[in-house]
Amino acid sequence: MNLVIVDYKAGNVQSVLFALERLGVQATLSSDFETIKAADKVIFPGVGEASSAMAQLRARNLHKLLPTLQQPFFGVCLGMQLLCQHSEEGDTDMLGIIPLQVKRFQTDLKVPHMGWNQLENQQSPLFSGINEKDYVYYVHSFYVPLSEYTIAQTSYPEPFSAALQYKNFYAAQFHPEKSGPAGSQILKNFLAL
Repeated sequence: MNLVIVDYKAGNVQSVLFALERLGVQATLSSDFETIKAADKVIFPGVGEASSAMAQLRARNLHKLLPTLQQPFFGVCLGMQLLCQHSEEGDTDMLGIIPLQVKRFQTDLKVPHMGWNQLENQQSPLFSGINEKDYVYYVHSFYVPLSEYTIAQTSYPEPFSAALQYKNFYAAQFHPEKSGPAGSQILKNFLAL
């Protein structure tokens, strides 16, 4: 399998690479258009702040390439939010692949939402073998509300999208690479799509 991780200097790349290596899978880290277009599958990790990440994508013209991809594509954490239309974080226009808005948490609970939380209402082959209420690991201050594209949810304290799917674009707000056995299974499921 030709698996490519998008390199735009804003990702949690090493932990994703290590998680894939634990599964016996080698991935190529690249920002090269032809390499990404030729991939069987693409992973789009992200850690950081929305406007800075979009600036990195624009500097490499990846904001033009990524929406055109047809192969299975998996956005992780900020990588999920970047697939959306707009974020309240820095009032930032995103890639616009999924027609949703990214909101700032308005809660008395601690923000960022950091640590383990349960998945609920999983509705995708991405969650094959994952039990209702399995725990996954989060670190985020912004979220995507529930929508027709939600394929799993978590509550903090109100429900939000834990994962999305739009056409060939899959995305998780949590970090599968840091989510133990459940996260490993989700990565396996993505690779099997």
